[in-house]
Amino acid sequence: MGEAGALSFRLNGRPALARCPDERILLDLLREELRLTGTKRGCDLGTCGCCTVLVDGRPTLSCLTLARLVEGREVTTIEGVSPAQGLSPVQRAFVELGATQCGFCTPGFIMTATALLKEHPRPSREEIERAISGNLCRCTGYLSIVRAIETAARGEA
Repeated sequence: MGEAGALSFRLNGRPALARCPDERILLDLLREELRLTGTKRGCDLGTCGCCTVLVDGRPTLSCLTLARLVEGREVTTIEGVSPAQGLSPVQRAFVELGATQCGFCTPGFIMTATALLKEHPRPSREEIERAISGNLCRCTGYLSIVRAIETAARGEA
């Protein structure tokens, strides 16, 4: 690996500084260096969505993003979605509607849904399905996930 240089960005609303080689991907920086293991390693190809984080509020596949590209930007992981007390509305809806099953893909879905609801507070079912189309789940069949996002959008969770 190349020589590590300083990387400065905001992480979950707080300033972050890490030593980071140019070739390190964001997923590895988060999990290995910063010990934020809620972001999951799935396919390493950008096809499953398990590693989704928000960069400046937009869903981003951390397995395909060089960590250097977040210099000066805001990164939000699943650890940064919960309020100080309890769960976010999206997290609560996932729990209440059984949209978690094995839970491995859940952080990626929650990050994608969080970004969607911030941009479109009342999305249609089609908008929800389009937004989560880059996230794969092998357990739920998606219906409970879509319902959870709809429930969170209605403020019922």
